[in-house]
Amino acid sequence: MRRMELDNRLVSVPFRRPNQPATGATVDDPRSEDDPIVITGIGIVASTGLDRESVWQAVQLGRSRVRRLTGMPGIPDGQILGATVDLPAETPWRLKVFPMAEMAADEAIRDARLDLNHVDRDRFACSISSHMGDSSWFEEQAGLRTAGDPDRTPWWQQFLPNTSCCMIANRCGAMGPRLSYSTACASSLICFLGAVRALRDGQCDIAIAGGADAIHPLFVAGFHKMRVLAEHEDPNQACRPYDRNRSGFVMGEGATMLVVERLSHAQRRGAKIYAQVLACRALAEAHHVTGLDADSEALSYLISSTLRSSNLRPRDVGYVNAHGTGTQQNDLVEMRSIREAFGPAADQLCVSSSKSVLGHMINAAGGTELAITLLAMRDGFAPPTMNLTDPDPELSFDCVPLVGRRNRFQNSLKLSVAFGGHLVAVALSRWNDAASGYAYPPEARVA
Repeated sequence: MRRMELDNRLVSVPFRRPNQPATGATVDDPRSEDDPIVITGIGIVASTGLDRESVWQAVQLGRSRVRRLTGMPGIPDGQILGATVDLPAETPWRLKVFPMAEMAADEAIRDARLDLNHVDRDRFACSISSHMGDSSWFEEQAGLRTAGDPDRTPWWQQFLPNTSCCMIANRCGAMGPRLSYSTACASSLICFLGAVRALRDGQCDIAIAGGADAIHPLFVAGFHKMRVLAEHEDPNQACRPYDRNRSGFVMGEGATMLVVERLSHAQRRGAKIYAQVLACRALAEAHHVTGLDADSEALSYLISSTLRSSNLRPRDVGYVNAHGTGTQQNDLVEMRSIREAFGPAADQLCVSSSKSVLGHMINAAGGTELAITLLAMRDGFAPPTMNLTDPDPELSFDCVPLVGRRNRFQNSLKLSVAFGGHLVAVALSRWNDAASGYAYPPEARVA
C-alpha cells in the first residue's frame, strides 16, 4: 500500500507539557520551536443553533433538526433529508454560505476577545475551506431556475470556491497568508492544519481557520447517485454511525471558525485558551476516489504517528471525535483502525460521531467537529453518538451510545476521512491554567 505524507516538520508542534511557560520564545524569533500553538476562539453556526453554546448544548443532548428538503432546483421535494440552517434573514441573491461564515467568524473573534484594531494585520492569516460557488446561471440555462433580478450581485462575484476565505479576510483586514483548500470533507480540518503550518513557519502570529458550507443541489444529486445518503421514516434517526442498520449520512450545513495563535502572542494580549495543538498530520490513501481500502493500514498509521508526534501514549487519550459518517465502508475502516492503533487502550476510549446530530457538513465538517472536541474538553463531557441502538459486531470500543456523559479527559484526537483519500488527524491537550484557561463547570453544561 502506497502512502504519501505531508512534511511533518511544519505540521507537527513539538510537545511541551501544557501550561508550562515557553522557553526561548521571543517576539524577534517568530519561528521559535518552543512557542506552542493554542486555540483561543470558537464560533459555530449549525442546524441546531446560530451560536456556539446552542450548538454544543444540542450535541450534548443529542437533539438534531433533520428535515426533508424542499425548494431545491432539480431535486424533487421531500426526496432527500438535510440538517439545514434557518437564518434570521436571507438575501435572495447572496449565497447562504457567506452569512453563515460571517456569523461564525464574528463569534470566534468575540470569543477570543480579539481587538482587530490592535492586531498586526500583516501577520494575521486566514485559512478557510472552499465551498460550492454560485451556479445560478447554469441552473437558469438548464431551465431549473427562472432568471434572477438583473440588479443582483453578478454570479461571477460569488463563483470562486475561495470566496468565503477572501470575504472573511477582507472583513478582518487580514493581510497575512490566505489559504483555501478543497479536499472534500477534510477541507476545513486541512485549513486548520494549514493555519498551524503558517504559524509554525513564522509567516503569521494569529489566524482564523475553519470552513462553511450550504447544501447544494449538485452535491445532493451526486451523493444520491452514489447511494451514500441515509433514509428513514423519522429523519432524526436516519444517520446511524456504527449501527448495524446504518444506511449512509445526512447532509448538513453551517460554519465554524477558530482563532488559533502562537502562545506568546496569546499571552501578550491576555487571551483565554481552550487547548494546545500537539500535532496535526495528514496522509493520503492511494486507493480510490470515493472508496476506502478496508485492509489498509493508512488510518491506523496516521493515528499512531500523530500520537508519537504529540509524545502521547495511546492510554493518554480520553476522547476521539471520529469522522463517523454512518456509511458502511467509513465506519468499518474507522472501527478497525482505531482498535489497531490504540490496542488495549481502546477499551478506555470514548469515541463519538457529531454527524449523528449535525449531519455531514461536507467542507465545514472537520472544523466543526474539531470545535465540538474543544468544547467537550472544556466542559469535561463526552457527547453521544445518536441512533446507535444496535452496534455493529465489529465495534469493539465505547461509542457513547445515545447519552453523553461526564469525562474529564486531558487529551483528545479529531479524525477526518475524506473522499479522494484525504486522511487527517489533530491531537489536542486541554489548557488547565486557572488564569488563562477554562475551569471545569460544577456540572456538565446540559440543560
